[in-house]
Amino acid sequence: MKYIFLLLFITFELFAGALKTKLLSVDNANNRATISVDKIDVGVSGFAYHFITPNHSSILKNAEVIAFDVKTNIATLALSPYNGLKNNSLPSGKWKLVAGDEVLLAFAYSRSLLVAPSEEIYHFITQGVKTEWVHPDLYATILSYRGHPTPLKEDFEAMRVATNVGLLFIYLNQKLYMLDMKSFKILNISDADLVQDSVKLPFYSRIEEIEANWFGDGNDELESYEPYYYELLIHYNKTNRNLYENIKNGDEKLHYLLKEFTLGDTK
Repeated sequence: MKYIFLLLFITFELFAGALKTKLLSVDNANNRATISVDKIDVGVSGFAYHFITPNHSSILKNAEVIAFDVKTNIATLALSPYNGLKNNSLPSGKWKLVAGDEVLLAFAYSRSLLVAPSEEIYHFITQGVKTEWVHPDLYATILSYRGHPTPLKEDFEAMRVATNVGLLFIYLNQKLYMLDMKSFKILNISDADLVQDSVKLPFYSRIEEIEANWFGDGNDELESYEPYYYELLIHYNKTNRNLYENIKNGDEKLHYLLKEFTLGDTK
């Protein structure tokens, strides 16, 4: 067990630091920008900000790495409206990003949320991975407020904004998936050979019941742990071959999910 924890710790340390750098180019019409960086994973997110004066800046856009050229060390960013702070009482400017403005990526990666099927697995992982864990009770409370016993991507986004969490960990069939909380892209997959004797739905928390809306997505009680979270992962990681292989080599009852990938030749 200590060996597993060591692997998780080493892997996680690779993603521990935030990255601040200048924008090389900006295409506001197509919501794209580029940066120069030694190495970065597709899916890492953050925000870009414009300098109004040399000492004053304003966050203008969310930023997500969508491509990285290892030959040129150029990463392409997708830009979208920033939603981390919202106050209708404050004025908004008409500024636009320009080359020389800055981007902060891997923001809040020091804070994490874990989705686990049982209390035992939750405690094993949280004791073995060094990060600031935000307790799933908070997430369950947000789900209850939103009326979603079945967590949706938008619920994870609400959790991210409310608690400033950067990373999401999901335990599935002896694997620990690490995701960027904003982009929902898989950044890393670690082996976690833990014994799963029980399942608490929709995930382990000390909240006994999550309130449900009368209608709408997410209002039904979650009936099965693995299929649902695999479906959620696949939806935002359709080209992830490691995820594909994990499902392919796992429970045959889940092989129907393989058709959801877009990998080309997967034989």
